Amino acid sequence: MSPTTGNSEAIARAFADGPAYIPYLAVGDPDYESSLSYVEALERGGADIIELGLPFSEPIAEGPTIQEAVVRALEGGMTPTRFFEFVEDLDVDVPLVCMTYYNLIYQWGAADGPRPFVERAAEAGLEGFVVPDLPAEEAGPLREACDEFGLDLVFIVAPTTAGERLDRIMERVSGYVYVQARLGTTGAKADVSDHTAESLDRLREYDVPKAVGFGISSGEQAERIVAAGADGIIVGSALVDIVAEGVAEGLAVETVAERLESLSRELVAGAERGYSARSAIADPE
Repeated sequence: MSPTTGNSEAIARAFADGPAYIPYLAVGDPDYESSLSYVEALERGGADIIELGLPFSEPIAEGPTIQEAVVRALEGGMTPTRFFEFVEDLDVDVPLVCMTYYNLIYQWGAADGPRPFVERAAEAGLEGFVVPDLPAEEAGPLREACDEFGLDLVFIVAPTTAGERLDRIMERVSGYVYVQARLGTTGAKADVSDHTAESLDRLREYDVPKAVGFGISSGEQAERIVAAGADGIIVGSALVDIVAEGVAEGLAVETVAERLESLSRELVAGAERGYSARSAIADPE
């Protein structure tokens, strides 16, 4: 597809040639240096965009897996200042998106609102934001700052989002839209929700890439979701589970990184199979 909505050319390129794989990890989980290795392993595994979670003490959209990762990161000393240093220290060549909550963004600038945070994010090399607790109706100041500094603002669309509310979200979104595959909080699931195809159909008229997240944990699921029309897959909890297992079992950083890379390759292969199947149906010749 040819995306037309967005500030970041790097994010647009990620969707330009087949499905985008967008993994998520909480920055600083379980510690700064290990986290650097784990994020870099995601790129080796085929990541097209990486969502970096900036830990917040009240992650209301997250399930237990990511909540526990956030706790580990906060206990390890992660802060917004350290987060920006982390972004600058990363050795990756894919666009990076910050996923966090609006209070952190707003408080950074105090009286100046979100602009100072966005300016620092752009300086560090970030390409966009996902802010789960920010309603589209209240996103004007953040969207203005993102436009000023060339960053995208990604919104989450739930299976129940429709009508005027959906229109307001899609007027504000840039880069890609995060399509929530199921109701509830994040967490790896064994099945693909029936809501996924319905949500993608509802969004078809909007000219912005649609990336599906919430619950994807296998190549088979990635294949089905992309075959259903998704332009990308977002995977978080299944990857965070690998980090948590590493902590619980006392595994070497290299071992955990290899597991993250391996699952990433499986997910990418599944997404590519789904894309091939969809393309064959669209162009049987």
